[in-house]
Amino acid sequence: MNEFIVSGVFRAGSSREQFKKVVSSQNKKNAIEKVYSLLGSEHGLKRNLIEIADIRELGESGAE
Repeated sequence: MNEFIVSGVFRAGSSREQFKKVVSSQNKKNAIEKVYSLLGSEHGLKRNLIEIADIRELGESGAE
């Protein structure tokens, strides 16, 4: 699996907070879904309050 760095902002009350998450995933789409899930559970956010600004691939994780 590859590791991705996903960054963006989310609305926290009347302000906006920046975030950066490193997640392991098979592709970019699944990495974005994982970030939505993590931020939703950690901060009680709905998807429309989260804005993904950038997603970068770090590379392979683990050895085969």
